Amino acid sequence: MTPEQLSSAILNALSQLMAEGKLAKAEIPTSVVVERPKNRDHGDWATNVAMQLGKSFEMTPRQFAEILAAKLETIDGISKVEIAGPGFINLFVSTGASASLVKNIVDRGADFGKGDSLVGVKLNLEFVSANPTGPIHLGGTRWAAVGDSLARIFDFCGADVTREYYFNDHGGQIDRFARSLVAAAKNEPAPEDGYSGQYIVDIAKTVMDQAGNDLLSLEPDATQEAFRSAGVELMFSQIRQSLHDFGVDFDVFFHEHSLYESGAVEKSILRLGEKGHTFVAEGATWLRSSTFGDDRDRVIVKSDGSNAYIAGDIAYYLDKRERGFDQCIYMLGADHHGYVQRMMAICAAFGDTPGKHLEILIGQMVNLVRAGQPVKMSKRAGTVITMEDLVDAVGVDAARYSLARSSINSSLDVDLEVLTKKTNDNPVFYVQYAHARTRQVSKNASAQLVERSEFVPEALSHLSEQNLIAQLAQFPQVVETASQFREPHRVARYLEELAGTYHRFYDHCRVIPLSGDPVETVHRSRLWLNDACTQVLANGLGLLGVSAPERM
Repeated sequence: MTPEQLSSAILNALSQLMAEGKLAKAEIPTSVVVERPKNRDHGDWATNVAMQLGKSFEMTPRQFAEILAAKLETIDGISKVEIAGPGFINLFVSTGASASLVKNIVDRGADFGKGDSLVGVKLNLEFVSANPTGPIHLGGTRWAAVGDSLARIFDFCGADVTREYYFNDHGGQIDRFARSLVAAAKNEPAPEDGYSGQYIVDIAKTVMDQAGNDLLSLEPDATQEAFRSAGVELMFSQIRQSLHDFGVDFDVFFHEHSLYESGAVEKSILRLGEKGHTFVAEGATWLRSSTFGDDRDRVIVKSDGSNAYIAGDIAYYLDKRERGFDQCIYMLGADHHGYVQRMMAICAAFGDTPGKHLEILIGQMVNLVRAGQPVKMSKRAGTVITMEDLVDAVGVDAARYSLARSSINSSLDVDLEVLTKKTNDNPVFYVQYAHARTRQVSKNASAQLVERSEFVPEALSHLSEQNLIAQLAQFPQVVETASQFREPHRVARYLEELAGTYHRFYDHCRVIPLSGDPVETVHRSRLWLNDACTQVLANGLGLLGVSAPERM
């Protein structure tokens, strides 16, 4: 029995008790929390539902627990119910009921763990969105790993997910990029506010090779425009290829410049004006953002008639909503904390609900270290570490896993020495090795004529088998929680716990009998358990965009 099945059983029991008049009529939740107790003496599963609902039924938690426990003991698969302390309910599940999950996992295969909490939700997830003025740096690489993992999790929970990259091809940074390319083509130092690094030299050379040296003989403005147009396209092409090689493909590449060309900016400002949320002062047009929780009102059209940067943000949010997205999630870097209030104000000004229609996730910095010392230089980009630098050092799997396994709310040190080790100290190796081990066990079992020709749940009674089954049962809940809290690192940490539980099962329980011994029911049933673990490890690694190797 899974936590979800036990939760459903508890809710059904409450409904029956109310129908029988043993409990007063009261509102019950849509789900209750069922967790694995730290001490197995306290049961296979535990719930604090009596602590939560006792007052609603005008009872002490203990009284409520006693009535509910008596009902739960009549349910098939629950062998015993105990009440602890003021009203905690400990559930003991029969061996057959708990182990029946194993066959369900194998039968469902890649679909095991899928949920329906986001079915019908059209969700736009924007992440990375690095300026096309240089390679993706380490912070953007973290967002690529976390964002793509989050998109996979949302999809696994039933959402219609669109991965979107906002292409910042409008503004001063593009002009600085173009001037930097021109300087490199002329073998001159980069402008003081420009960009440097080998990639600038390489792009400038490519532009020159494609267009010919006569570019430098044009009028200065024409030269800069030629380098801007060709250089941005080359840089963005490289960014797209780097992301693809990293296992991240976007559904939409949205060009900021299109908002201005299409009139979307003017339209969005007009819409806010119609709602009474703009005003004119000192020759400029302002958004009454302080009305919606911002620390001050914001200029959206300057007194000289040019648009402020926020004008593009306003148009972009409205465009997403008009494309039919129910939820818009922006994933931004640590330097965007000041951006949150104004964006939430924009959301509210359009009549939407901040936190529901718009969410903003802020990620912290990433540092690369080797032997405890920071790695600061990139051969390609000069003073920043790029996606390619990390992938070249540790590979795609290790890079993605290491960036996704920690909370985005904390800064992260990525240790290159650890990630290149083939030991248990390397978390991605530890999890992938567990998967490879399950596959090897299955192949060896087939060679010894151990097959999944029968499955007897009651045969899986060893403590290490029961612990592994209980760990497998938690996967759907882990995925749902990762989706709800926007925290894919929960999946990674779960996989590490599952790998450890599997290795202990491997040490204590033989799937293949000793030489000369017959193949028995317990061996066939253990093969089912082994293969169920294979499936959950593969499903979990897939949610993180990490491969599940057959051998290592």
